[in-house]
Amino acid sequence: MPLRRTVTDMDMNYAHRYEGRRALVTGGGSGIGQATVLRLLAEGGSVVAADVSEPGLKDTVEKAGAHAERLTTLVVDIADETSVREGVRAATEALGGLDVLVNAAGILRSSHTGQTSLADFTRVLTVNLVGTFLVIREAVPALLEGRDAAVVNFSSTSAAFAHPYMAAYAASKGGIQSMTHALAAEYAGRGIRFTAVQPGSISSGMTDGSGASGQSVGPGLPEDADMALFAKLSPALGRGFAGPETVASVVAMLASEDGRFITGTEVRVDGGTHF
Repeated sequence: MPLRRTVTDMDMNYAHRYEGRRALVTGGGSGIGQATVLRLLAEGGSVVAADVSEPGLKDTVEKAGAHAERLTTLVVDIADETSVREGVRAATEALGGLDVLVNAAGILRSSHTGQTSLADFTRVLTVNLVGTFLVIREAVPALLEGRDAAVVNFSSTSAAFAHPYMAAYAASKGGIQSMTHALAAEYAGRGIRFTAVQPGSISSGMTDGSGASGQSVGPGLPEDADMALFAKLSPALGRGFAGPETVASVVAMLASEDGRFITGTEVRVDGGTHF
């Protein structure tokens, strides 16, 4: 049976946890980022969803339904320093401050490492790792003025476990994970918590090959890929891949009052794929 819950379920169980909290979520136009936006809205938060895809953001607004009155959308390219600077400033102004930052934006590319161009390898690092850094750097001043400030970054199970043909992606996510620990130490005494989630075996635009814009962002495995290498990448719970809302619920906990004693660590959400 799929691990799926509805927005109605979330409204009933966590209706007030984010009331008065202001959040910026990157990658908010599809997949786990979009699910996180919807989760925080359902729990009463005011949210800015940022994404490079305008059609994706429109889809998020439609799915937000009655909660859309507390949702603002911004087109932001996290790989572009100017776009990030302007986007974070606009988000902070729209919200009147910032309490929560969720860095869900990212891309996945797969190829034989021996055939990977420097441009392709660098692109993954630039979007995933450098992009996360840029958003954090620009958001820190507002977060220092925020209430119970929390940042949730997106690592991956690929940061610590073998995912073949994904060397660039693994490197970027390992970097994010290490950076999260460094930032947690740096800002522990200044009121900002930093944590990371490690999604695995999650069905989303990134893993199924299509984002909200229709552009291919999925793994795109080489035609001659040895699928036997993926034999150990199935959830142990036997329920198949979970939906993006499964990760969104963990993100919501980490950035809420319930996660107030959690910082400088990562939480793996993979259904036991990697024991």
